[in-house]
Amino acid sequence: MSNSLDNLAEHYRDIINGLGEDTAREGLKDTPMRAAKAMQFLTQGYRQDLGDLVNSAVFESAMDEMVVVQDIELYSMCEHHMLPFIGKCHIAYLPQGRVLGLSKFARIVDMYARRLQIQENLTRQIAEAVESVTGAKGVAVVIEAQHMCMMMRGVEKQNSRMKTSMMLGAFRKSQATRTEFLNLISR
Repeated sequence: MSNSLDNLAEHYRDIINGLGEDTAREGLKDTPMRAAKAMQFLTQGYRQDLGDLVNSAVFESAMDEMVVVQDIELYSMCEHHMLPFIGKCHIAYLPQGRVLGLSKFARIVDMYARRLQIQENLTRQIAEAVESVTGAKGVAVVIEAQHMCMMMRGVEKQNSRMKTSMMLGAFRKSQATRTEFLNLISR
């Protein structure tokens, strides 16, 4: 890991030098290593496994009504420009004999968000992960995010927000179930 961290830091040194900056000056002297460590943290999802993450936090339960976890913060990196997108994720599922420990929803969101991503894929990955670990009758995920690649460069639109949704199982089949979820998260 240290060797790959050193290698990554050297690439950052090359980028900074390529911008015309002097990596030997006081303010930039340690920046390549700090940037390398930050990038490793921001992409730690590649080094995580869903099974290990969930561990033994799936519990038997007679609950069969909708469970909603709302406003899970997320921070990810656009795979096209490597700039952040920041938002929140709402997850609902219809348990079928098993429920997932509450903190695991946030950990699942983080695992997939901490990769180079596009929001559309992130939404699908979270929904499919929740479905696979719970065996739920249905899973719904909505993500709302602001993208720095749209705010800081290109069209520079500060108030734009992207919303994506993924509906699986009963949420896809039943308009009433989908509407109940969407009403719950809009409050």
